[in-house]
Amino acid sequence: MSNAENCFCLVCVRTQSVAILEDLGQFKNLLEPGLSCIVWPCQAIAGELSLRLQQLDVMCETKTKDSVFIKVGVAVQYRVVVESAYDAYYRLTDPRTQIRSYVFDVVRSTVPRMELDEAFASKGDIADATLHQLRDVMKDYGYEIINTLVTDMDPDPKVKASMNEINANRRLKEAASHKAEAKKVQQVKNAEAEAEARYLSGLGVARQRKAIIEGLQSSVCEFERDVEGATSKDVVDILMLSQYMDTLTQVGANSMILEHDPSTVGKLQASVGNVLGYDEKRKSK
Repeated sequence: MSNAENCFCLVCVRTQSVAILEDLGQFKNLLEPGLSCIVWPCQAIAGELSLRLQQLDVMCETKTKDSVFIKVGVAVQYRVVVESAYDAYYRLTDPRTQIRSYVFDVVRSTVPRMELDEAFASKGDIADATLHQLRDVMKDYGYEIINTLVTDMDPDPKVKASMNEINANRRLKEAASHKAEAKKVQQVKNAEAEAEARYLSGLGVARQRKAIIEGLQSSVCEFERDVEGATSKDVVDILMLSQYMDTLTQVGANSMILEHDPSTVGKLQASVGNVLGYDEKRKSK
């Protein structure tokens, strides 16, 4: 082979990448993916840029409006613009550091204007502000910012514990209120049920007494009709005596001691007679 043939060199560029070709240290051309031939050592590959979508995770610590320190996690998704690969390679030494600096600037100028609860509710606003700032700046350096996401907000552990306690106390208060309301309803229902039960019990007692009176009236009438010369007083005396004996039987069944005097029945009859007006009827006769 001749010496001229030895000056040619084959290079291979991977898919979704672009190679920077320099001629004697000066930018010459961009090599697309595939096989390329260069003149070595006059020409050389200075470097490669990946055209894939990349993500940079940035954790920034800042303070909210209500003086709570919080760590904000931001994910920046970006890629190199093929047409601006020259700017992406030569104008920035470390694009990730540049992006991280702008993220710090946006987050630390946005979050301090919000209180902690507002910051949690405005994650989308923080992400949008970061996206607009980075997109305008990094475009001049050959990078396209696809999206920015606020992936994490982590306040101090003591603050988180206090927030959880506040939330727990609020829920306990609501639970106590509901429990008291349920107890109130239960007491009202129990009172209504008890009133209804007493009403029905009263109706039952009234009907029972009415039936007893009707039965006594019927018995008295039949006794007067069947027994010649019998009066209503005689019937009442007999019924009272039988009730008194039944009472003694019930008391004895419960192992209770009750003084008994045969004259008790007579006194009871006299008392009932006074109530019913038998004495007055006799005097009037």
